[in-house]
Amino acid sequence: QVQLVESGGGLVQAGGSLRLSCATSGRTFSNYAMGWFRQAPGKEREFVAAITWSGGSTNYADSVKGRFTISRDNAKITVYLQMNSLKPEDTGVYYCAANTWATVLAATRFYDYWGQGTQVTVSS
Repeated sequence: QVQLVESGGGLVQAGGSLRLSCATSGRTFSNYAMGWFRQAPGKEREFVAAITWSGGSTNYADSVKGRFTISRDNAKITVYLQMNSLKPEDTGVYYCAANTWATVLAATRFYDYWGQGTQVTVSS
């Protein structure tokens, strides 16, 4: 069984920063790519960022480029999302996900495992 557990969400003012973490367990993720997605109330889940497990490739949604950074620590089997210059439109539940295609895909249908999500709220 695969488990993904997100943490690090919270309430922050616009312009502030948060770092999300995704701890993995239950399986060897050396061949998996990891992604972050978010879902605002009344909206569909959308892609934020993805990274191969080697870290050699990353992919970002245009809306977060230059502000968010995805990274991983293989020793801790953890993936991070550093979020800077946060905006109210970044508000939502952030989900960590893993795909067995081992590449930085943006579509949710390619991801096999999902965490429960962590709430991020950015006030104006």
